Amino acid sequence: MEENKEFLNWLNRENSEEELMRLKKDASFKTLEKIAYYSSQITTPEIDVAQALQDLNQKKQQTAKKGKVKVFNTRQLYKYAAAIVVLFASTYYLTLSSESQFKTEFAQTQAFKLPDSSAVTLNANSEISYTKKEWKERRDISLKGEAYFNVQKGKKFTVHTAAGEVTVLGTQFNIKKRDGFFEVKTYEGLVSVQYKDLFVKLPKGAVFRVVGGIIDHNNTFDIHKKSWLQKESNFKSTPLRFVLEEIENQFGYKVRTQDINLNTLYSGGFSHSDLNIALKSITIPLQLAYSISDKEITIYNYGR
Repeated sequence: MEENKEFLNWLNRENSEEELMRLKKDASFKTLEKIAYYSSQITTPEIDVAQALQDLNQKKQQTAKKGKVKVFNTRQLYKYAAAIVVLFASTYYLTLSSESQFKTEFAQTQAFKLPDSSAVTLNANSEISYTKKEWKERRDISLKGEAYFNVQKGKKFTVHTAAGEVTVLGTQFNIKKRDGFFEVKTYEGLVSVQYKDLFVKLPKGAVFRVVGGIIDHNNTFDIHKKSWLQKESNFKSTPLRFVLEEIENQFGYKVRTQDINLNTLYSGGFSHSDLNIALKSITIPLQLAYSISDKEITIYNYGR
């Protein structure tokens, strides 16, 4: 309550030097200054003071004949008005500076457009966030999971992940960042990838991949081959554990394994339309078997 009083005093320019010094040391003072700035932009109706006083005196004279007139505490009224303005401006400021966020659950995808009309399709179990207020000055996005981007030309467009950054000016590309797995594919244009101290330029059809800390940036892919955008996941020499994680993401089932080498490399793919067909596409080439119980899948060796 004391801090609120000092802030209202500051807003009304009623602080003592000691209060002002103490308020400026507060970590939230810069935010309060911004709130005060936005509140100063709010347009209020102009008032004819002389006319208002004349009307007030006339009402007081009329009321005096009926009973006692209660005099308003003008100073207190100003404080209440200031508090209302601060509340309105705070809401306005926080709304503008808040993050926009898109999130998908298991077995769910979502397509949406960014403020510059760049298009994003978010894969299952993924999340994207960005600050809308700063978008015109800085096209920055944070990504967890996997997403496909079709970026409009303009200022630098940067996607931040826990593994590294991907920067373009306008192109089409796919980023996948899962636990222990980082992959960037360029479908159009040129993409710049920063992974730790390494900078790589990826032309159309090129892949940059990091699996378990091991870097592979001498890989290519067929840009015309179906991808998760067409409800199909494809893999090339990918450890089995990442393939099974994608089964979890696309179907919402928990996958358990029994005496399976999860580092076995798998090349192939599966459709997102049928769980049993998807599991057969993975297990048959690797001479494995599976069973399903409720929402749980178990992968095991033949003849267990």
